[in-house]
Amino acid sequence: MKKSIILNSNQLKLTIERLACQLIEKHDDFSNTILVGLQPRGKYLCKKIVEILKFEYNIDNLKYGLLDITFYRDDFRRNEKILEPSKTDFMLSVENKNIVFIDDVLFTGRTVRAALTAIESFGRPKSIELLILIDRRFSRELPIQPDYKGLQVDVYDNQKVLIEWSDESKNEYAYITTINNHE
Repeated sequence: MKKSIILNSNQLKLTIERLACQLIEKHDDFSNTILVGLQPRGKYLCKKIVEILKFEYNIDNLKYGLLDITFYRDDFRRNEKILEPSKTDFMLSVENKNIVFIDDVLFTGRTVRAALTAIESFGRPKSIELLILIDRRFSRELPIQPDYKGLQVDVYDNQKVLIEWSDESKNEYAYITTINNHE
């Protein structure tokens, strides 16, 4: 599989820092905001943003969690492949709070639709925003658009956008690969 890198490790780091700064501009001290990493892949981006906000900008009262949307997906019972849920690490009430969903790639919008349904289990938010690292803008199946986006890309239907996350930031990057339909 050929990988075409769209963000190298330095570009990825700068993009995430820029997204964190945009959140600060909008949410100030985060006293009425909860960051929600969408499982499975949004947790990595959420963790990076939380670290930047806490350690680089000294935001102490940050509330965040991880939300699994597996059982809220509209294809949950339609897939031949059995979906494995991730752990929901979210014990917060969202009642009258500003929620920021965080995910790595916005593709069809179905993950976000599932998250909108899942978050209702935790209360009724005041508002919900969407932060995305990579926006595949011409692939949407639902009318969902990001409020914050790191990079917008145009790719073919047989291509996939992936982020390589690691414990060591130097080895992280975003890339496009072509899917082999014969597998």
